[in-house]
Amino acid sequence: MKPLLQHKALYLQTLWRLGLGNVWAVAWYRLRLRFGIHPVQRVKRELEIGAFFRQVAKREQAAQNALHPPRRWRGTAVYFGWHREPLDNNEGLPHWHRNPFTGGQVEEPSFPWWKLSDFESGVGDIKIVWEPSRFDWVLAFAQQAVTGDKTAINRLNRWLRDWCRKNPCYRGPNWKCAQEASVRVMHLAVAAWLLDQQNESSPSLVTLIEAHLARIRPTLAYARAQDNNHGTSEAAALYIGGHWLARNGFAVGVTHAEIGQQYLEERVARLIAADGTFSQYSVNYHRLMLDTVSLVECWRSWLDLPAFSKPFYQSAEKAACWLFAMTDADTGDVPNIGANDGANLLPLTDADYRDYRPAVQLALALFAGKRAFNADGPHAEHLKWLGVEIPDWPEGSAAAPDSPATKFDDGGFVVLRSQPWRAVFRYPRYRFRPSHCDALHVDLWEQGVNVLRDGGSYSYNTEDTWQRYFTGAAGHNGIEFDGRDPMPTLGRFRRGAWLEADSVNCSVDDAGWPTVQAAYTDWQGARHLRLVSLTEAGLIVKDSVSGFREKAVLRWRLVPDEWTLIEDGVRSPRYSLRITADVAIKRLDLAEGWESRYYLHKNPMPVFEVEVTGAGVIETRFTAAASIH
Repeated sequence: MKPLLQHKALYLQTLWRLGLGNVWAVAWYRLRLRFGIHPVQRVKRELEIGAFFRQVAKREQAAQNALHPPRRWRGTAVYFGWHREPLDNNEGLPHWHRNPFTGGQVEEPSFPWWKLSDFESGVGDIKIVWEPSRFDWVLAFAQQAVTGDKTAINRLNRWLRDWCRKNPCYRGPNWKCAQEASVRVMHLAVAAWLLDQQNESSPSLVTLIEAHLARIRPTLAYARAQDNNHGTSEAAALYIGGHWLARNGFAVGVTHAEIGQQYLEERVARLIAADGTFSQYSVNYHRLMLDTVSLVECWRSWLDLPAFSKPFYQSAEKAACWLFAMTDADTGDVPNIGANDGANLLPLTDADYRDYRPAVQLALALFAGKRAFNADGPHAEHLKWLGVEIPDWPEGSAAAPDSPATKFDDGGFVVLRSQPWRAVFRYPRYRFRPSHCDALHVDLWEQGVNVLRDGGSYSYNTEDTWQRYFTGAAGHNGIEFDGRDPMPTLGRFRRGAWLEADSVNCSVDDAGWPTVQAAYTDWQGARHLRLVSLTEAGLIVKDSVSGFREKAVLRWRLVPDEWTLIEDGVRSPRYSLRITADVAIKRLDLAEGWESRYYLHKNPMPVFEVEVTGAGVIETRFTAAASIH
């Protein structure tokens, strides 16, 4: 088939897999925006810019629990959990339309949002502009207020007034994404509850919430068509904001809340698989979804609202157990698998962005009545801030999985365990669109250290070279055939020729060690079968490769250390990786690669590469130094 015809065939096949209903919803949404006939373009609101929050006394609950507000947003703006931007200019206020990484500013911040591009705004990655407008600081200032800081409410009101003046309703980039508007609603709601002002909110705050819901609701069909966290976030905002408005005398709030609950129930049923896997095949987006559902349940409890359906709670519990299986109990870190945009919905403590224990602890307490982690720390304080009872330990503990292997076949994940090791194996089970070429990727951990790791995402709007590197085959621990990705790129967030796993098997071998295998054949006939075994000594991987034209390159992305190349692999003071094969090895190389553990932050890292030019089997053995013979 000629390349152009082949590309068109792949494109049509991908549209079919996405679902013709979803494709039509997105196309119809964009078409109506282009011709100026979408209902959202007729929505008009004016904000009442006054005092959004009242001064409060120090909360007894906060004092009794000895709670401490996070140190974030004290003289600095915080982006994506790592970048700190001084706030000593502009009267200590953030620049709402500026990219602090480059100094670029949105050229037309007063234009209606639908006239602005996500990717050609003049500031680079638009998510940088959106970040301070997610209102993380609203949470921090409210926490400061309830723990005795008498200046916090004035600071909170001043920032909100400035944001409203410089972001008038539905103008500028910060109104462009309904999910961003939804995050603002959820953060304002938590702040109102912390300050005990959810039932008698100020007129300025109520009109601000109503304006946001008026922006979110008309585009719900578009959010739903994405089959991702947009739908859950926007439905949650309607549910939370709708009940909030109803409590403050706005009859329209009841309709918002009913629609939000209906959409959220439907989204949870569709997007969370029976094994708990979320539709985006991403550990971080899984946390965002889970925190969203947890916050909805908190709000329901705070306002004493009727419960959701039994299937809703069952899905939420499964999703919580999925993330529990991925989370290291000692550090809270997780495999850097799947798309990662730096989102962290509930940054209520000084826990690092990569500490997932607060999300797991909260969700298991809410949906299973269990406690995930024993030691005190940010994950325990997280629940106290939200007024969630911490289950007793050990009676109410959620025992960490102790089986040799846990299989999440609906999403294509297996977790192997053999003390002191833990491995996460990823294989293609694509009911929804994949964003990374991470088929048969292996993540390896030893006592909280991620020794073989994924590359991450880095940025959604960067040079094409970086975008392809982090999402493509080179960014993962797998095989790259003929210098290409196994799924071709058909757009910024779209890949074609979705892989399908075969020969999947998860078992315990004759020696008692957990093993898993899976294979795929890509659209050009290249085949990769991977068998993974985890022993007390370390990891054994056998890769069978065939069907390629010129070369196959195996990559192992290594924990930063003093690695040196040896005759049959690489070695560091702590670890050894050795290679054998039944086919001639053309090249063994210790190269420089990159990883991004935080959005828009990348570091060099060692990558071990093995190149062969013929079909065969490559065996990798990874062991700790004490196991080297």
